[in-house]
Amino acid sequence: MALVIGLGCLLLAVALGAFALMLRPRASAAGSLALIETSYSAAPAASAQDDVQSPGWLRLLGLRLSPSGVAMRLQHRLDLAGNPPTWTPDRILAFKGMGLLFGAALGAFLSFRSAGWLVVGIAAGGGFGFFLPDLLLLNAGQKRQEKIRRALPDAMDMLTVCVEAGLGFDAALAQVARNTHGPLAQECARVLQEMQIGKSRNEALRALTTRTTVSELRAFVSALAQAGELGVPIAAVLREQAREMRLRRRQRAEEAAQKVPVKILFPLITCLFPAMFVVIIGPGIISIARVLTGL
Repeated sequence: MALVIGLGCLLLAVALGAFALMLRPRASAAGSLALIETSYSAAPAASAQDDVQSPGWLRLLGLRLSPSGVAMRLQHRLDLAGNPPTWTPDRILAFKGMGLLFGAALGAFLSFRSAGWLVVGIAAGGGFGFFLPDLLLLNAGQKRQEKIRRALPDAMDMLTVCVEAGLGFDAALAQVARNTHGPLAQECARVLQEMQIGKSRNEALRALTTRTTVSELRAFVSALAQAGELGVPIAAVLREQAREMRLRRRQRAEEAAQKVPVKILFPLITCLFPAMFVVIIGPGIISIARVLTGL
């Protein structure tokens, strides 16, 4: 009797487990892609003790003073900056409102002596504080894109070697993401994740071009898309793109070297020449002054 009851309980547990699995919602490809986008664009959830929520009225203040569609533009700039963990569009809008108030208060404190200067100080301080988060976000995005531009020729060489050695493009891209560091490796890993979820190669690579402003990377994605449509061997395309990127890197280095004399001219004039004049002409001026005072 106990054996029958045990078998009955076991069958009931198996039936309940199967029923629960049937009721469990299945993740579709679109849902998984949305999850990837959310994981890259949203900040990770912090603990209740460490998370400091910004007041909602500051975000509303920044939103009211910004043009329409500012949230989408801020999200695009965050994508260019690599989506820093604590940066979200709502927090940036809150910081813009906070910067407006603090900048206006600081400008009023520094120029309270006259009414005219008070208005100018409030306007200048408020405008600077309001646009300061935008400048910081733009600076972060430009630095990240510059890191991608510098790492791209070496990554292209590794990608070319892997493909010519017999690996497929996806496996070669995985090697680049695994053996390199920095923003470019993160973008390669994201492309691989999107391809594994269900996006085609062209769609994943074209999504990459929306998250970067590097012209060389955009040209590389366009060349890959055309090679896939025309049936050109991908190894030849990679070899040509790697050679062109090395050439562009050398040209950028030569251009930067040509700019050095112009950039060093102004510090030379303002810092070195006055000291040289004092050392060279100073004794003569002292001698002339002694002669004139003696007369």
